[in-house]
Amino acid sequence: MHLYNEWLPPPVAEETKKEKESFARVVRCVKELHRPDDPESVYATLKWISVIELFVRAKSELSVEDVSELVEIGLQIFHSSENKLYAQVRWGNVLVRLINKFRKKLSLKVQWRPLYDTLIHAHFSRSPGPEGWRLRQRHFMAVTSLIRSCRRFFPQGAASEIWSEFMSLLENPWHNSSFEGSGFVRLFLPTNPENQDFFSEKWIKNVLELWDSIPNCQFWNSQWTSVLARVIKNCSFIDWESYLPMLFSRFLNMFEVPVANGSGSYPFSVDVPRNTRFLFSNRTTTPSKSIAQSIVYFLKPGSSAHEQLEKLVNLLEQYYHPSNGGRWTYSLERFLLHLVIAFQKRLQREQQDPDSLPATCLGKPERVAFVGVVLKLIDRGQYSKNEHLSETVAAATSMLSYVEPSLVLPFVASRFHLALETTTATHQLKTAMMSVAFAGRSILQSSMSTAKSQDLGGDVDDRMFLDLIGISLSNALLGMDANDPPKTLATMQLIGSIFSNMAVLDDSSDDLSFMTMASFSEWLDEFLCRLIALLQHLEPNSVINEGLSSSATSGTFLVEDGPYYYCMLEILLGRLSGSLYNQALKKISKFVQTNILPGAIAEVGLLCCACVHSTPEEAVAQIVEPMLLAVISSLKEIPVNGYGGKGSAETLVSNKQDKQTLSPALEAAIDYQLKVLSVAITYGGSSLLPYKGLLIEAISSAFNSSSWKVNGAGDHLLRSLLGSLILYYPIDQYKCLSRHPAAPALEEWISTKASSKDEQVAHSRWHVPTQEETQFANELLDLHLQSALDDLLSICQSNIHSDAGDEKTHLKVTLLRIDSTLQGVLSCLPDFRPSPRHDMVEDLQFFIAGASGSCVGSAEIREKTAITIHAACKYLLEKKSDDSILLILIIRIMDALGNYGSLEYDEWSNHRQAWKLESAAIVEPPANFITEFNSKGKRRPRWALIDKAYMHNTWRSSQSSYHLFRTDGNFSPPEPLTFLVDDLLTLCLHNYETVRVLAGKSLIKLLKRWPQLLSKCVLSLTENLRKPDVQEYVVLGSCAILSSHSVLKHLTTDPKSFSSFLLGILSSSHHESMKSQKAIIELFVKYNIHFAGLSRNILRSLESHVEGSTSGDLVSQIGSMSFDSSSLHWRYNLMANRVLLLLVMSSRIDPSFSLKILDETAGHFLKNLKSQLPQTRILAISALNILLKESPHKMQGKDQPSVSSQETENANSSLDLALSQIFREEGFFKETFESLSHIHITDTDSSSRGNHGSSSFQSMADKSITRFYFEFSASWPRTPSWISLLGSDIFYPSFARIFKRLAQECGVPVLLALKSPLEEFCNAKERPKQCVAAEALAGVLHSDVNGLFNEWDSWIMVQLQNVILGQSVESIPEWAACIRYAVTGKGKQGTKIPVMRQQILDCIVAPLPPTATTTVVAKRYAFLSAALIELSPPKMPVTEVKLHIVLLDELICNMSHSSAQIREAIGVILSVLCSNIRLRMSYQQEYPTEEGKTDVDSQLKEENWFKLISAKASEAVKNIQQASISDSLDTSTDVDMGNAQSNGDSLDDVKWMETLFHFIISSFKSGRASYLLDVIAGFLYPVMSLQETSHKDLSILAKAAFELLKWRVFPESHLQKVIGVILSSADDSNWRIRSSTLTYLRTFMYRHTFILTHEDKQKIWKTVEKLLVDSQVEVREHAAAVLAGLMKGGDEDFAADFRDRSYAEANSIQKRRNRRKSSSTQSIAGVHGAVLGLVASVLSVPYDMPSWLPEHVTLLARFAGEPTPIKSTVTKAVAEFRRTHADTWNIQKDSFTEDQLEILADTSSSSSYFA
Repeated sequence: MHLYNEWLPPPVAEETKKEKESFARVVRCVKELHRPDDPESVYATLKWISVIELFVRAKSELSVEDVSELVEIGLQIFHSSENKLYAQVRWGNVLVRLINKFRKKLSLKVQWRPLYDTLIHAHFSRSPGPEGWRLRQRHFMAVTSLIRSCRRFFPQGAASEIWSEFMSLLENPWHNSSFEGSGFVRLFLPTNPENQDFFSEKWIKNVLELWDSIPNCQFWNSQWTSVLARVIKNCSFIDWESYLPMLFSRFLNMFEVPVANGSGSYPFSVDVPRNTRFLFSNRTTTPSKSIAQSIVYFLKPGSSAHEQLEKLVNLLEQYYHPSNGGRWTYSLERFLLHLVIAFQKRLQREQQDPDSLPATCLGKPERVAFVGVVLKLIDRGQYSKNEHLSETVAAATSMLSYVEPSLVLPFVASRFHLALETTTATHQLKTAMMSVAFAGRSILQSSMSTAKSQDLGGDVDDRMFLDLIGISLSNALLGMDANDPPKTLATMQLIGSIFSNMAVLDDSSDDLSFMTMASFSEWLDEFLCRLIALLQHLEPNSVINEGLSSSATSGTFLVEDGPYYYCMLEILLGRLSGSLYNQALKKISKFVQTNILPGAIAEVGLLCCACVHSTPEEAVAQIVEPMLLAVISSLKEIPVNGYGGKGSAETLVSNKQDKQTLSPALEAAIDYQLKVLSVAITYGGSSLLPYKGLLIEAISSAFNSSSWKVNGAGDHLLRSLLGSLILYYPIDQYKCLSRHPAAPALEEWISTKASSKDEQVAHSRWHVPTQEETQFANELLDLHLQSALDDLLSICQSNIHSDAGDEKTHLKVTLLRIDSTLQGVLSCLPDFRPSPRHDMVEDLQFFIAGASGSCVGSAEIREKTAITIHAACKYLLEKKSDDSILLILIIRIMDALGNYGSLEYDEWSNHRQAWKLESAAIVEPPANFITEFNSKGKRRPRWALIDKAYMHNTWRSSQSSYHLFRTDGNFSPPEPLTFLVDDLLTLCLHNYETVRVLAGKSLIKLLKRWPQLLSKCVLSLTENLRKPDVQEYVVLGSCAILSSHSVLKHLTTDPKSFSSFLLGILSSSHHESMKSQKAIIELFVKYNIHFAGLSRNILRSLESHVEGSTSGDLVSQIGSMSFDSSSLHWRYNLMANRVLLLLVMSSRIDPSFSLKILDETAGHFLKNLKSQLPQTRILAISALNILLKESPHKMQGKDQPSVSSQETENANSSLDLALSQIFREEGFFKETFESLSHIHITDTDSSSRGNHGSSSFQSMADKSITRFYFEFSASWPRTPSWISLLGSDIFYPSFARIFKRLAQECGVPVLLALKSPLEEFCNAKERPKQCVAAEALAGVLHSDVNGLFNEWDSWIMVQLQNVILGQSVESIPEWAACIRYAVTGKGKQGTKIPVMRQQILDCIVAPLPPTATTTVVAKRYAFLSAALIELSPPKMPVTEVKLHIVLLDELICNMSHSSAQIREAIGVILSVLCSNIRLRMSYQQEYPTEEGKTDVDSQLKEENWFKLISAKASEAVKNIQQASISDSLDTSTDVDMGNAQSNGDSLDDVKWMETLFHFIISSFKSGRASYLLDVIAGFLYPVMSLQETSHKDLSILAKAAFELLKWRVFPESHLQKVIGVILSSADDSNWRIRSSTLTYLRTFMYRHTFILTHEDKQKIWKTVEKLLVDSQVEVREHAAAVLAGLMKGGDEDFAADFRDRSYAEANSIQKRRNRRKSSSTQSIAGVHGAVLGLVASVLSVPYDMPSWLPEHVTLLARFAGEPTPIKSTVTKAVAEFRRTHADTWNIQKDSFTEDQLEILADTSSSSSYFA
């Protein structure tokens, strides 16, 4: 049994034993309801889902057989309800919960294919259903999480099936299907034991290759990282050693951090289509979790993973420092957190699985090493300004301190002392407090544990840690400050968490020796003084608001900002020993009696409450009794109304003569005392019985008072008293019952997953009401509920008040008393008894146990109250309908009456958010290496678990009877309840908004619980929308209720409500006011978003008009509304069209639906294309896209069997006829084109494509009506758009698709009808018109219908040629998009070739006439690039390959074209051509085909283009450089002819180079560079050397290419080539080139640090060192900066060697200087180089103080007297050193000697830092 259920109050715990039985009954019911032959039976099973969830959430003990049976049925139901997304969502979610909870006990086999089919059918197919996008989103989430849960049950061989299924999607990395493929692989690939044999070396190589094919794309990275992380974790047999350098290199480069002043994010990340990002987990940040998990599972004894991790941490640690925050902080913070969590989980797994191999387990040395590395990150991030990071650091410290206390605790201690010493940064103290609080338990355990399993090194350390706690507690006293909330809360958390560890707080015990400075009682005194001072100085948050809403506890930050205050008090007072408790109680009692603090009601109340909770008898005597007496004596002196229930009507009248008022001060005082009392007695229980008379008197006199404020306080007191008497709540919660076996001074903490040997966990004690208490409660009910009800009736029936004001007051007080008692007894007053149908008396079902207290009163009382309230409500609505306070009171009473259990539910949900119970301060991890004491789960203090059990009980009591009537149709709602519903229906249409909202909430809750009442409500509310003269507020109220989920769900199954709802909305256009229109539209949009299809019985009722029923004419009614001609407002016309579409789409699923309606609606929407209303046109486009299907006129491919002719004619003739009649009308298409061109808005700024671009004139609501989710899943283009020279187009693929479908539907007639309008519009002047023509042409060309060839030859080809040769420029983007659409490959992977592709390509490639202008040339190139992107390289037919070869030759000849625009186009096309060829070649090598060995392939293999370009490049660079040198020399005027000649050449070279740079840039931008790396590596030198030339454009391009190069990681195969280029250009004669080589080196080394070999690194170090003594100053300084970076980056041996050498060198120079004062013979460069070597060493450790640093800095400072370049270098470096070490200077200066400090002080201008 789960611990929480074991610890429930005894009466409830007894009941829970029946739950196993009742679950079995539920499973049987579901089984009976589900009939596999009838798919509609799914709807009947849905009502049981919430009941099944109940059992899961109640943590009941269920039998595994039942669960597995239910899961099997559930999966069947899930697969059989194919088109019912809503049912799949509900079943999917409940299955996920069941499978995850029982995953270790179930033995299922789940097939993956049906799940995949569901996913494809609902989200990746071209013809989706009508469901709203919110529902689709939920469906996607449900299906994917179901797949994740079922992965572990996939049978053997599933992995290889899945892999081969999705491999085909990954063939072409430049097609969007590859993103989908990676998403599917991540989602489906199982790593369960059955499938582990699939993961081989070959598979890993394959994955790494695939991963490399798309660079710089976080989506892609996160998919593959996640797959690998799972494999690494679960398949421990794979040896990863050889892949580590490569993987770590990947990991490092996935963190987008700024390297060497670069930017912190990818310059061009590859664009992932929106829907893929939306569907597959779309975190575009670094996949930190998977990286961390992989690294932790790499660690093994003897593996090199640890060194790699250390290197990674060395490179990343600087970005954790507070001064280096940025966008990357989030992913780094996650990385740290997941490293620690994964490490902890792995340790726990190894602890609990004793037979795991020692070879793979983490031993002591591995643990120490790991903790040591992570501490570096913790050290950097501890005082981060980023909230999350500093909290994560504290939590990580806490977890690691249980693993390796000897490393972590000294660190915590030193950090705490450091924070105490700094006076400037106060936020540090808060963080330091937090880390001590979080590590408190491990500090105490390691110092007090008697089993000293590992020695911390003598007593000194033990004392040190205990002192640390002592110091932190004494500092905590200073931390309580009313002006600094964060610090105050941190100190309270600290005190609470440390005392949670102690068994008892007492002076006499020796164990608490950490209170060195004073005895504990002194500390306690001081603490209470501070606390009282704090309470006296609190400022209340707001003016205490009058009226009902001011609860007793609207507190200040102590109560509002977290539970620490109350928690700390409870723990402290619960753990004190008897004598100390009395000492504290005296002090508190004195404080409470002498102070009145209306600003701190809640705080003082909680203080008293904690005292009472700890030992009720004494506290009640010392605190409650004096306060009660004081209040009663004050209450006697104030004026009364006497409506409070005591005394008869005569005395009332006599009291009334003098109306004196109450002084505000006295009123506030009484209010304060009553409210504090009400909080204080919350846990009083039976110890309140002696004061029964006093309490009754206090409450009655409070209600009798004439002040409303005092009445309200009386209400609090009554509520609290009732609760304290009859509810179940834990007592002794904070006492310590079991001590820790290893350290008796500490409390033992408990895990909820108790193993068998800890069974004797002490139960919690509950307050179970005694007979006297229930008797007292019943008396209170008589006094304040029964008598108040009689009063209420008498006021409403016999007018007893002549004065309206008196009547109002009396009503207010009477209602308040009723409300107060109902709120107090919660669900202890029995619920209404439902009336069974058919006179059968049957017992109520039982689902789960739960009660919040023992029963008082009877169901009759509830019924009587309801009937009285019904009468009162009627009276109020007649007489006092404008009095909102009375109405609100009455609604609250109705809520408490009707929604049985909802008050408990509210309390539970508020509490759930309030407690930060997961805080690391009170969690002890399962694997604890301090006490060598491991448990199955996390351990927590007993009080925290009791708190959870208490909340669990509250939740159970709210749910125990909630679902009884939802599943059982045998009961009809009791009569009083129907009264309440009628009243609430009237109230929720009230003209005051507050009243409407409250009544609405209450009504919706009631309807949820009694679904039988729904249809009545829906009918009456939709009637309100239809009536002509209804007030605005009635419309608003109706819409609010109608848009609730229960109503929307009800509409899918109930035909009558459905038709009344739709007609109600559509015929509500007569409401004038803006507000009501807005409400109606919002309701309609919400209906659309959540639309869940229609059930069969609604569709039947729609069709049944044949038999002459009424609702059948719904379709025709709506149809008549949706024509332009009807005089409706355009938005209603739009809504009618939308409803028509939804009906037709829903009905397509039903096979018996008549096709006639389908044809009619398709025709209707086709006509709407030329409608006058723009919105309706847009909707028509969506509709046609959905209704038109592919059809008989499409050409038959080779593989499809041809259909016999007469079949085709019958198959679709009806739709064909219906449509062709319409478009054969004269001028139909011309009009349509006209009206469509108006939708195209050429707004330059919006580059949003595909979303109808109609952003400018569509509001959000209209968008949701006109658009379908569908637009977003089958989106075009299917390849990434990265070519910027195409510009942004306004080409809408959905328009093109209509024309394509029309052509496929009706064949050649469409082509003929389109001919003349197309010819007219292609030559139009306006861009929108050309755009429509482009869309129509694209659709026709892509349609593949029979007879297209003839039309192509007769007129289409001519049209296309005209477009190419046309002079107009502005519509190029649209025509490029048209061509791109027309050649797009078909099928999911875009590999099926459209029939017309070859013809279109030939038409574009055909050479232009020699007279063509540059615009035409540029246009042709733009079209070419658009078309080439769409080709699918792996499977190109030979004709397309030949085309590539021809084009390559043409372009290489044109590379130095005179126009810049054309040069760019050539560069872009070259990158596409070359990468396409490369990809095809690599594909042919892997999967060679027989006919593939043609002459074409051998031509490709030679790669002539590569040789040509490379040769030309090196030559061009030389020429450009010489030219620029001769330019600078050539100042003479007489230029001879030869020179001019060479100048012209060099200009050609410049143009040629520009094209080459365009080629490089576009390869990077498009992500195609992976296939061209060897080519690009060859062009590294030109890019580096042409950064600074006299040709401005060239240099700009070179710089752009350079920025992109910095981000590229080269694989090992090309590294040698790159290093060769780097080394040679570092020796270049031009110093600018040397400098840019250094710039490149910094990032190059960072990106490749894991994969460079030792020799390569040595060469690079040597080269950089040589540049330290370069002749040019800039280069020298640059080299020093690079060296500092290299030294940070991990290669310790190189760094140490260099440091020693540079120190020796500088030292010898300094000594020589000292020997002879004269200037030395050494060159300035030499000395400067030596100094810079020192500078590099000093700057390489910006925040630490290693042992060698002081000497280096001092030596550096001695050079301050040198001549100019050296002097400034020294001063800058010392200043920088001082800046970065300023934070911790107080401690770090101890590592310097006095002399060294003096020398430093001389160099520094301001010596104040170095005091």
